[in-house]
Amino acid sequence: MTEPNRSALVTGAGQGIGLECANRLRQDGLRVVATDVNAERGVSISASDSEQEVLRLDVTDLDAVIALVSETGPFDVLVNSAGIVGPNTFLWEVDPDDWKQTIDVNLTGTFNTVRTVVPYMREAGWGRIVNIASIAGKEGNPKLSAYSASKAAVIGLTKSVGKELATENVLVNAIAPAVIATPMNENTAPEVLDYMLSKIPMGRIGEVGEVAELVSWLSSDRCSFSTASVYDISGGRATY
Repeated sequence: MTEPNRSALVTGAGQGIGLECANRLRQDGLRVVATDVNAERGVSISASDSEQEVLRLDVTDLDAVIALVSETGPFDVLVNSAGIVGPNTFLWEVDPDDWKQTIDVNLTGTFNTVRTVVPYMREAGWGRIVNIASIAGKEGNPKLSAYSASKAAVIGLTKSVGKELATENVLVNAIAPAVIATPMNENTAPEVLDYMLSKIPMGRIGEVGEVAELVSWLSSDRCSFSTASVYDISGGRATY
């Protein structure tokens, strides 16, 4: 289904879920601005079956977010996929700087982009925001305290701002994936990955295309009576 002259901002689009979401939204007919902290402005990053321009954006830098939206927006759709795993260890062994970085990227980065694009969406009378949270934000994963806490906070942010905008046709939802086959998981300890896989009743890791399919719906007019909600894509792991 082609969306009518709409634009989307996708963060964390250099790889993994963000890259797949950017590609899918382009297929849906949206103009997509893809960003990633590891991209150089104007440099193309090759995907498995496509090539797209990815602009550099550090979502923890509010001024940079405001400047990019001013230069390339306004946006009808925002997909917050930028995120890091953070420290893989017991909480009492976590370096405070690593804790802060995880919260800054995963939570404050989401705050920065949502805060920046919402005024444009409110003025237009239409908007869709999809925050990539995690099943870890609902259940907690051992040795991933910073990541779990940051994603739980993203879920709380989503529910709060979704209610704030509920009467303005700006819908805000989150997706809570279980472990997905992405490069980000290269930084996850093998024993942590084994634990997460053991919790999935379907007995397999999810694919980025499965997440992008859900993002496509949440970013469209097909999603019309759902906001402040969290959608599990966890192979049956979720318990609530």
